[in-house]
Amino acid sequence: MSADGSSPRSFPFTPVERLEEEVLFAALREREPICRVRLPYGGPAWLVTRYDDVRTVLGDPRFSRAATARPDAPRLQPAPASEGLLMSLDPPEHTRPRRAVARAFTVRGAEALRPATEAIAASLLDGMASAGAPADLVRCFALPLPVRVICTLLGVPQADQPQLLRWSDALLTTADGGERAVAAATGELTEYLLALVERRRSEPSDDLLGELVRGHDAGDGRLREDEMVALARDLLVAGHETTAAQIANFTYVLLHHPGHWDELCARPELMAPAVEELLRYVPLGSGAFRSRIATEEVELCGVRVRPGEAVFAPTVSANRDPRVFEAPTRLDLGRRRNAHLAFGFGPHHCLGAQLARMELRVAMSALLARFPGLRLAADEAGIEWRTGLQVRGPRRLPVRW
Repeated sequence: MSADGSSPRSFPFTPVERLEEEVLFAALREREPICRVRLPYGGPAWLVTRYDDVRTVLGDPRFSRAATARPDAPRLQPAPASEGLLMSLDPPEHTRPRRAVARAFTVRGAEALRPATEAIAASLLDGMASAGAPADLVRCFALPLPVRVICTLLGVPQADQPQLLRWSDALLTTADGGERAVAAATGELTEYLLALVERRRSEPSDDLLGELVRGHDAGDGRLREDEMVALARDLLVAGHETTAAQIANFTYVLLHHPGHWDELCARPELMAPAVEELLRYVPLGSGAFRSRIATEEVELCGVRVRPGEAVFAPTVSANRDPRVFEAPTRLDLGRRRNAHLAFGFGPHHCLGAQLARMELRVAMSALLARFPGLRLAADEAGIEWRTGLQVRGPRRLPVRW
């Protein structure tokens, strides 16, 4: 039963179109901030929708992320293990492998990649300009930019990137019957990375994978070999998929707010706060991916959550909470107080947050500077949106300039 005695709602509630918020989140935040929901896999769970409660669930050690990997845990996707090594561990076990790669994802580490990222962006936009309009922004720019950046960081050859994208799509599927595709992609990508590790041993390099291999072989104790491969796999998939989707999403949103597009063209110094506001405003996922399992009894919104019960804490709902954000449904590129939760919260806060921020700022700045007259080259019916994956965004975004 739900907190008010009603039957659990199916969650996600309804199919959402384009980049709209789940239709019931606003009502639940006001009238039923914790409710009982039923997920496609694993049965019932609790759902919280307010900012403070989402932060509590994601940051309180009484809620376990590792326990969500059990086969019977409520979830949206078929395979709980598909969310990666770091997302399947709790501190203190989580701390050691995260620390092994954290240096590459600090602000300093991200800024070290800025010149390469700017060069990649310029090259891709040169290619768009040469080919002429109309162009598919996803294929020509939004997708290849973060793929090349994360592959540069890890040391994956550019020739292997098309296969990487196929594996990534399979690993991120939420569609029924996707278990076989996930298992096959996991096995193939693991074999590929094992071979790449061996290549780093015979051909040392200065990329992140080369550094991890040297540390492992020197016995520094930071990572086991299976952890090294799992981390590389997770970084390759997570390191491009969400950023690619957000480049396309941000462009789509800004082109629907032409005043904001023109303002950023005229005032590029506003890009940093604009990216933060777009991260808050754009609901990248459906909201069903931030889950935890209570390890002891916890009171939330006057309800006792018992040990073993799952709680879903969608950051996309927290980011629209009017208790925290003034006029939360308005896109305000100059928003001053913007403690959004787009990258999560607590010990599992997105490892690549600073890299993603840098890439998004570089990508959007380069696009606005190169094509200030950019506009959509298709009506809404002509834009195909991704389905059956954990992140939302257009599969194709036709543009002209």
